Amino acid sequence: MPDPIPTPAAFKPRSHFNNWISAIGGVVAAGALFSFALLVWMDFTQGDKNPYLGIFTYIVAPGFLIGGLALAFFGAWAQRRWMITHAAMPDKWRLDLSNPAQRRAMFLFVLGAMGFIMLSAFGSYQTYHYSESVQFCGEVCHQAMNPEFVTYRRGAHARVDCVDCHIGAGAEWFVRAKINGTHQLIAYTLDNYSRPIATPLRNLRPAQDICEKCHWPEKFHGNVEMNYEHFLSDKKNTPYAVRMLMHVNKSAPGSPPGGIHWHVNETEKVEYYATDDKRQNIPWTRVTNLKDGTSRVFRTPEFTGEPPADRIRVMDCMDCHNRPAHAFPTANEAVEKAMAEGTLSRNLPNIKRVAVQAMTQTEITTDAGAAQKIADYLRAKYTDKALAAELPGAIAAVQGIFTTSIFPERKADWRVYPNNIGHKDWPGCIRCHDSKHKSAAGQVVSSSDCNSCHTILAQGQGTELMQLSGAGLEFKHPGGELDPELTCADCHNGGLQK
Repeated sequence: MPDPIPTPAAFKPRSHFNNWISAIGGVVAAGALFSFALLVWMDFTQGDKNPYLGIFTYIVAPGFLIGGLALAFFGAWAQRRWMITHAAMPDKWRLDLSNPAQRRAMFLFVLGAMGFIMLSAFGSYQTYHYSESVQFCGEVCHQAMNPEFVTYRRGAHARVDCVDCHIGAGAEWFVRAKINGTHQLIAYTLDNYSRPIATPLRNLRPAQDICEKCHWPEKFHGNVEMNYEHFLSDKKNTPYAVRMLMHVNKSAPGSPPGGIHWHVNETEKVEYYATDDKRQNIPWTRVTNLKDGTSRVFRTPEFTGEPPADRIRVMDCMDCHNRPAHAFPTANEAVEKAMAEGTLSRNLPNIKRVAVQAMTQTEITTDAGAAQKIADYLRAKYTDKALAAELPGAIAAVQGIFTTSIFPERKADWRVYPNNIGHKDWPGCIRCHDSKHKSAAGQVVSSSDCNSCHTILAQGQGTELMQLSGAGLEFKHPGGELDPELTCADCHNGGLQK
C-alpha cells in the first residue's frame, strides 16, 4: 500500500528566518559587522585620530548593521505571515537546498555575499579617507568655498588637510563641526549663505589644540630674514625692495621672553577687547603677569568704560596669523609678485598702476565678465603700436591674477578679509601698538618702535641691497617723508593708494 501524501501539518517546522529576505539581511549585517570590526581596529591602532573615523565606525557601520538585522527580522515576519495566510503553500519564500534550482541560486548568492562583504569593508575604508580629503572639502562638499580652496592651494599649509585644522581629533569638536556643517549644508542647499562668508570663525577650536601640534612654542626661533619686493606706481615701474630681520623670538632659551612671540609667552597673558566683529578696532588691552597675578590695563583716550566680560579675548596665534591657510593677496601684492616673477612684463609704462586699476574696476560684478573687461581696459590704456607685442601677455597675466585673488561672485577679496600680519595694508600690529594705548600711569603699550619687531638690513634697489647694516636702518619711505600722525594703512589699502 503506497505511503500517504504528507499534509502541510506533517512538514517538520523550520525557522521563519529560513527565507531569501532574511538571508539578504544577514549578508548586509555581516558586511556591516566586518566593516565595523575593521574600522574599530583602525581606530585603536591609528596614531593620529582621523576626524571622520568616528562617524564611520560608530554611526555609519552600526547603522548598516541595524538595517541588515531589521531586514532579517522583517523576512521572518513576512514568512510567518505568509504561512498563516497561505496554509496550502507555507514554504513559498523558504530556502530549500533539495531543490536544484535553489541550490544553484544559493551558490551564486554565497559568491555574491562574499564579494559584498569584502567590498563593504574596502569601500568603507576608502569612503572615510575620501570624505576627509581636500578634494571633498574644497570641491565636492563645499563648492561655495571655492575662494578659500583656491587660496588654500597656494598657501603655506597646502599640504595640511582641511580637517586637521577645522576639526582636529576628539569627539567633542567633531560633533561641533558636524552640527555646524549641517547648518552650512542647509544654507548651501537653500542658496542663502553669506557672501562673503563672515570671519573670524567663532567655532574653531583653540589655536593651542591645532597650531601647536606642528608649531612648537618652546622651540627657539630667533630671527627670520624676510625680503619684500615692491614696485613703485610710476611710469618706469621702479623696483624698491626691503630686506629685514623679523624678531620672532629675540631671547635665548631660558631667558626672559622677547620678540613677536612675546604675545603668547608662558609668563604673561595678553587680553583685548575689540568693538567690531572683525577685531580690527581694539581700544582696550590687559597684560597679566601669571607669576604674581598683577596686571596692566591699556586703553585709548576715547575708551573710558569697561569692556563686557564676555567680549574679552585671550590673545593667541590666530589674532596675528588670522589667515594661515586662506590669505587673499591684495591687488597690489598680487601684481607685484607677478612682476617680480616676470609673468607680467615691466616694459609696459605704469603697468603696476594700470593692472591694479583693471582688476578693481567697479564694473566687474561677476567672474564671468571679468576677463573681457580687463582685456578691454588694458587695450584702451595701451594703444601705442610699439607695445603691441607686450600687450597679449600682459592681458593674460592680469586675467590670471584676477581669477586667483578676487572673486566678485562671492564678494570675496582682501578688502573683506584683513590680514593682521604686519601693518602695511591693514592696521595689524598698529591696532595696539599705535602709541595711543596708555595705562593709568601713562605707560604706552610695550614699545611702538619699529625695531622692536624687525630690523631693516637694506632697502632700495640695485647695489643698495648689497650694503647690509647689522645695526639696522631707519625706514626710508619712497617718494618723501611720512606724516608721523599717519599709519601705513591710512594710505595703503591694497589697491590704489588713498
